Amino acid sequence: MWLNTLVLALRSIRRNLMRSFLTVLGVVIGVAAVVTMVTVGNGATLAIQQQIASLGTNLLQVRPGQRLGPGGFGFGAPSFKLTDAQVIAAQTPGVLAVAAEARSSGTVVANGRNWTSSLIGGSPDWMLTNNWTLADGRPFSDDEYRIGAAVCIIGETVRRELYGPNPAVGDTLRVRQIPCEVVGVLAPKGQGAFGQDQDDVVLMPINTLHRRVVGHTRVFTLHVSMLDGADAQAVKAGIREILRERRGIPEGEEDNFNILDTQQLAETMSGTTRVMTMLLGAVAAVSLLVGGIGIMNIMLVSVTERTREIGLRLAIGALEREVMGQFLIEAVVLAALGGVAGLALALGASVVISRAMSVPFVFDPAINLVAFAFSAAIGVVFGYVPARRAARLDPIEALRHE
Repeated sequence: MWLNTLVLALRSIRRNLMRSFLTVLGVVIGVAAVVTMVTVGNGATLAIQQQIASLGTNLLQVRPGQRLGPGGFGFGAPSFKLTDAQVIAAQTPGVLAVAAEARSSGTVVANGRNWTSSLIGGSPDWMLTNNWTLADGRPFSDDEYRIGAAVCIIGETVRRELYGPNPAVGDTLRVRQIPCEVVGVLAPKGQGAFGQDQDDVVLMPINTLHRRVVGHTRVFTLHVSMLDGADAQAVKAGIREILRERRGIPEGEEDNFNILDTQQLAETMSGTTRVMTMLLGAVAAVSLLVGGIGIMNIMLVSVTERTREIGLRLAIGALEREVMGQFLIEAVVLAALGGVAGLALALGASVVISRAMSVPFVFDPAINLVAFAFSAAIGVVFGYVPARRAARLDPIEALRHE
C-alpha cells in the first residue's frame, strides 16, 4: 500500500516539474545555508585554534601595561629587563623555559631587493617557547647570543621576497645599515590568530638587536613556556609575585604588566566563533521555515486542483488515511529532495568558501544528517494541513467540483 502511495506521489511531482522545483527551492536554500554556515564556522574555529597553538604550547606572554589590546602598553609602564627572564626561570615552579623578546621594524636588503619586515631580538629559549623550528640552516650558538654577533634567521616570507628560488643560508643580509649573516630559515607558520603574517620576521640574538640596531636594552615581552601538567594559575601567580617585587609595585596598586594565557585565549576565541556560528546557523534556518510555508501553499493548491481525483478515490473505496498518506508522502518527498539538493549545494559552497577564507574544510556528518532530517520533518509538519484537508473532503461534493 505504501509503495503504491509513494508511486502516486512521485507521479504527481513529475507532472509539474517546474512547480515542484520552485516549491522545494526554499528548502534547498535553507539546508544549504545552514550546513554551509556551520561547516565554515567549524573550519574557522579550527583555524583559530591552530593559529593560537602555533604561538607555543602551554605559553604565557607577559607584557608591560595594565590591559590587553590597543593602547595596552601605556607610556608609563616600564619595559622588562633580561634579568627578569632569568629570575622567573630560576624561581618559578612549573616553568620549562623563559625567553625575552625585543621588537622593532626596518628595511632589510639582500640580493638586490629590499623588504620592510619585523625585527625580533630573542634570548636563547625564544624558538622553544614560541614553537618555532628551522626549515634550513642552524640555530644561533651560545657565543653568538652572548657577544651579540651579526647573524640572523629569516622567516619564509622574507626569504621568498628577497631570495626567491636562490638559497638564503650563508648570504649576507643588511638590516637597516647592519650586515648580518643568514644562518637559518624558519619553518613557515602562515597567518597568525590576529591576521598577521608570522613568517614576515627577521630573528636576531637579542643583544645584537639591542646594541647594533635599536640602541637600547628594553625588553617588551617575556615568553614563558610551562611544563606539561603545570597549574597555569599557580605559575601566573608566581610570575606576578616576582615581577611586582622586581618592579617595586607597592601593595594595593595595580600591576603595570599583564599576563596572557594563550590557552585561555584560544578557548575564548573558539567559544566566540562557535556562538557566532550557531547564531548564523539559526538565522539561516529561518529560510527552512519559509521553504516549509511554500510547500504548504503549493500542496493546498494541489488539493484544490485535484479535488475531483480525490473524490473519485474516496468514492471507490479509498480510506481517509490512504488519501492523507498520499499527500503527506508527496510533501515529505518534495522536502527530502530539497534537502538532498541543499546538502550537495552546501558541500560545494563550503569547499569554495573555505578555500577563499584559507580555513580548513571540516565535514561534520552530524549537521548534515540533522539538516536532512529537519528538511524531511518540514514536509511532515507543513504537509499535514493540506493532507488532512484532502482526506476530509466529502466524496459527493468533490465529484461535483469543476
